[in-house]
Amino acid sequence: MKISFQFLLCAALAVGFSPCALAQVSVVKQDGAKIYLDISEFNRNVSVGDSFKIITATEKLVNPKTGKELGDVYHYSPEGRIVEVQPLYAVGELPYAAKYSLGQEAVITAAVQTAPTRATATADDKATQNATAAQPLSTRKMKKYPVLEREVISAVEADLSALPGEEIALADRTGILQLYSPEEGALRLRAEHKLPRGQKPLALSAADLTGAGQAQLFVTVYDENKAQISTRVYEVTDHEFKPVATLPYFVKEMGCAGQKKLYAQKPFTGGSKAGDGRLLRYKNGKFSLGEKAFATRGSWLSGMNFYPVQSAQAPNVLSTLKNGRIRLTLRNGKPAESPALFAKAANRVKYKQDIISFYPSLQAYGPAGRATLAGVENVGKLGLLSEQFGQYSSSKLHFLTYENGVLDVQETLPLNGFVYDTSCTARGILVPQVVSGGQTILTEIYR
Repeated sequence: MKISFQFLLCAALAVGFSPCALAQVSVVKQDGAKIYLDISEFNRNVSVGDSFKIITATEKLVNPKTGKELGDVYHYSPEGRIVEVQPLYAVGELPYAAKYSLGQEAVITAAVQTAPTRATATADDKATQNATAAQPLSTRKMKKYPVLEREVISAVEADLSALPGEEIALADRTGILQLYSPEEGALRLRAEHKLPRGQKPLALSAADLTGAGQAQLFVTVYDENKAQISTRVYEVTDHEFKPVATLPYFVKEMGCAGQKKLYAQKPFTGGSKAGDGRLLRYKNGKFSLGEKAFATRGSWLSGMNFYPVQSAQAPNVLSTLKNGRIRLTLRNGKPAESPALFAKAANRVKYKQDIISFYPSLQAYGPAGRATLAGVENVGKLGLLSEQFGQYSSSKLHFLTYENGVLDVQETLPLNGFVYDTSCTARGILVPQVVSGGQTILTEIYR
């Protein structure tokens, strides 16, 4: 994304003068999540699709040793998009409605992407530019729930309690599990549970493997004290998360709704052989590994799927590669790859001698042989190196199809926050968007 000079000045810590004076954009009206901005004195054109942020507060930055004032630190609202432009004003839409004062300054960022210089351009850069330039933005419908005051790692929807209908379970960065009932666009808290100290959640999955009539919740965690990856299994009874088992596997759901299956993988590291993807089953009162379903080829189950994309005769292995591409392994063993659009998530752990970067889930749905894939691209906050440190500002959700030996991006949906993980529901893709301040907008994007 090309960032305007004004925006860079607003983001700077020490500039010696106010970026607001340069911005020359202010809030003149608010209608819920819609913000009307005065652009009559703005010194460049504003276009639909540009992003904007409202400056919510400033604070002085002072060197504690010398007492020297270094300038102002600026705090911003969640990022919004310009949806309408008139000669003297523009209308922007924020991801959710929060109260702002008339006259508050705002900064606008151009939506045009900058091509890399000749010295730094790579084949992957060019492939990404060509792919994104050719694809239309998605017009899919979505449902946004009220803002959650927590940074959500993963969320799933399933029939997890004795209550009628399905619930949404989520895990946040601090290790808190919550269960909500969706009610007319709202979320009603039903149960809450804190993971044991030192256990970091990595992913959630849910399915009824025991035949009890309600799903079990599978919480894959990393134990920071023992340097181990395992999965804790819970059932929700009487508004409480009750542990029923701990499995020495990485567990991940694949598929949607009634087609959803759980796969497990024995943790591996460094020189050890990657664990195969195996069906997780329940037999004789115990969870166990079933037959081998597919070879992971050195990948963790995050960022993978197993779905009949090419034809109805057999599932294909889908995986996210380190170079940012999605690989579809064809039935003849040859690969089909996407443009280099996809990136790691902010979830990282030091597992034995490895630093493990986990990818957002890769969703696959639709008729066998005519499937659609949905994958997340996290956009770096600080440039190319930010991926190494998990610093992201926003995301995109790309929808791809396989045709004539190629994975093509058909639609792209810009998101307001970055994404750790996604899940597939009966209706769509459940996407927790983490926005500024560590808040999360839980969004269901209809398939």
